[in-house]
Amino acid sequence: MARNIYGLDLGTYEIKVFDRKKDRIWREKNVIAMKDKKYIFSVGDEAYEMYEKAPDNIQVVFPMKNGVIAHFDDMQYLLGNLLQTDRQFMRGSEYVIAVPTDVTEVEKKAFYDLVLHSEARAKSVRIVERGLADAIGFGIDVMSEKGVLVANFGGGTTELSVLASGGMVLNRLVKTGGEHFDAAISGLVRHTKDFLIGKLTAERLRHEFGVFEQQTSTCLTVAGRDLITGVPSQTEVPISLVRAAMKEPLEDCVRAIRSMLDRTPPDVRREIDINGICLTGGMANLKGLATYLEESTGLPVSTVPEPELCVVKGLQKIIQNKAYYRRLTYSMLDEDYRWLR
Repeated sequence: MARNIYGLDLGTYEIKVFDRKKDRIWREKNVIAMKDKKYIFSVGDEAYEMYEKAPDNIQVVFPMKNGVIAHFDDMQYLLGNLLQTDRQFMRGSEYVIAVPTDVTEVEKKAFYDLVLHSEARAKSVRIVERGLADAIGFGIDVMSEKGVLVANFGGGTTELSVLASGGMVLNRLVKTGGEHFDAAISGLVRHTKDFLIGKLTAERLRHEFGVFEQQTSTCLTVAGRDLITGVPSQTEVPISLVRAAMKEPLEDCVRAIRSMLDRTPPDVRREIDINGICLTGGMANLKGLATYLEESTGLPVSTVPEPELCVVKGLQKIIQNKAYYRRLTYSMLDEDYRWLR
């Protein structure tokens, strides 16, 4: 028996971990600060504090991109650093990792190898489809549910999962997430006002204004650089501009949802029409997003408190439930590993 079991949700911008022994969840920013492109300066929350504030010789790097590992060595160093004794990780423990379904075998194997060959010296590493963990964390009984659509709006991607009877019917990873909304806002502010704002400022505008807001004349004063004079300055950004910037990425997500529904088997689709869309992920906190999806798809949309923690809470339930653990988790070394059959 392993000394402990940990559940890992490796997101584009944040790592979330469930510790079975302590029965708690902790989270850390998925970021590294590098000095002169050679030396690791800091990692995690400390490195994120330097984002858009660091001097020229310090580069802030995000090892995950579009839901998968983009910089394996950096990610392994980051994970190894987070597994140090201050977190009191136990070597020889078991790990369960939530992995996107709609990625290649090589990308899935990267998640597996990342933990297996880390400083944790894992006794075993098992994987679970992220859509299933997401649904369980949402509070859905995936074994008995006949049809449910989970839409996880994350920082780098939107993952759509159609589930029925404990299995994955359809899954799609859409490369549109919070970072794309922020880039669209920054781009439109630059185009219309000749004013340059950073990612954190664009994120603040997104959080403040949301998708639907009754007031249409609201403005927010933000700091940035005037591209005409070239000096730091401030300008007012109206809510109408933020809405216009987010329109295209929102429409991309809605088209993906409609396409998923069109491909869904009729019996499962009938249940989804009743149950609606389960909205999870960090972007689920965006004001008005649920209303926008309801009006765009014609389906009811529901969410839960702390939707960004649905996946790791699902891992928590899977680890604590032996039936879930046996049925839903797999090792890539198993002969009956489903993707290699």
